[in-house]
Amino acid sequence: MSFSINKIDKPALLQLLCRELHEDLAALVRRQHDTQSAATHEENRAEHSKDTRATEQSYLARGLAARVADLRQTVAQIGRIETRQFDSSDPIAVMALVAIRVEQEREVQFWWLVPAAAGRELVQQRVRIRTVTPTAPLGRALLGLHVDDEESFTTPGGRRSFEILEIA
Repeated sequence: MSFSINKIDKPALLQLLCRELHEDLAALVRRQHDTQSAATHEENRAEHSKDTRATEQSYLARGLAARVADLRQTVAQIGRIETRQFDSSDPIAVMALVAIRVEQEREVQFWWLVPAAAGRELVQQRVRIRTVTPTAPLGRALLGLHVDDEESFTTPGGRRSFEILEIA
């Protein structure tokens, strides 16, 4: 493997994740506010019994409000965590950076096991690091493994096997 994940600055990576989450939250709050305003705007009042514009806008506003609440909870949860350095003998746990090689793929994948904010892609030192939580199939499969362990997990596309190359 040509790149070591021990070179990744975890505190800086955490700051990047927090910054992205805050930006997403601000954009979502603006969108939710705009949708709420549109739901109560006089131009969206029903003109006849089949006109559902205001109702649709209110459903959308409620859905966005729920997403805002969820994202606020994620921001708070990520804001409280502290980074931890793992060495090669440690088992994988939350906050571990992990390098894996997926069976039948040549490229090494870098994953960061975080308590929330799954599905993010962060770039540091030109390395793409994806976030995964312990509730995801890959996250569950990673927990407790060590360097050189091999494991598999099920995805909608079928069973995928991987090997742990490095932990940090």
